[in-house]
Amino acid sequence: MAVRQAAAWCYRGGSISAEPRINDRIRVPEVRLVGPSGEQVGIVPLAKALELAQEYDLDLVEVAATARPPVCKLMDYGKFKYESAMKAREARKNQAHTVIKEMKLRPKIDPHDYDTKKGHVVRFLKQGDKVKITIMFRGREQSRPELGFRLLQRLASDVEELGFIESNPKQDGRNMIMVLGPHKKKTEAMAEAREAQAARKAERQGNNTPDAEPAGQAPEAPAEAAPEAEAETPSEA
Repeated sequence: MAVRQAAAWCYRGGSISAEPRINDRIRVPEVRLVGPSGEQVGIVPLAKALELAQEYDLDLVEVAATARPPVCKLMDYGKFKYESAMKAREARKNQAHTVIKEMKLRPKIDPHDYDTKKGHVVRFLKQGDKVKITIMFRGREQSRPELGFRLLQRLASDVEELGFIESNPKQDGRNMIMVLGPHKKKTEAMAEAREAQAARKAERQGNNTPDAEPAGQAPEAPAEAAPEAEAETPSEA
């Protein structure tokens, strides 16, 4: 009866829940059970699987509903949902922060323009952005693709401390394209973490130091101020 009520709840409103079935919502006579540590328990009756879930104080979660019999695992479903949501959030965050900038150059670019555009590429890579470098050929320049290739190789070499060639130079119509990717910022992230920790430590020390100084001076200040107030009061009276 409880199983039927749970099933009705899942399908109420004409929509099917995207979440896996857990515990009493599982409606099969037997399941292929996976233990809390990933060990294979084997095919067991559903009642036995639910009994084990209660013994471990865990949930019985259907992880492969289309298998025959369905595969169920013993786990803390609340913790599993939280960790899955955090992973999905982090994946969306990383995807949203992946920006591709574009820099266009001519194969016969003059030194000043080259330095200017290289500076932009350096700035983009420092920001953690990818950079699409496009060499634009015009007229008879199209018969000299090696000029563009050498220019791309030169640029990649000039910024190799900040980025690497993610996509090798390739011809795309009348243009030649290369993509540079930023190096992973593990060192920078660790340095920032250390700086943040040092700042928090300094802030705590700064908050504690002022509290310690007045503690020793507090008894002296009122002792000097109180007699003066008492001495002035009678004279005014």
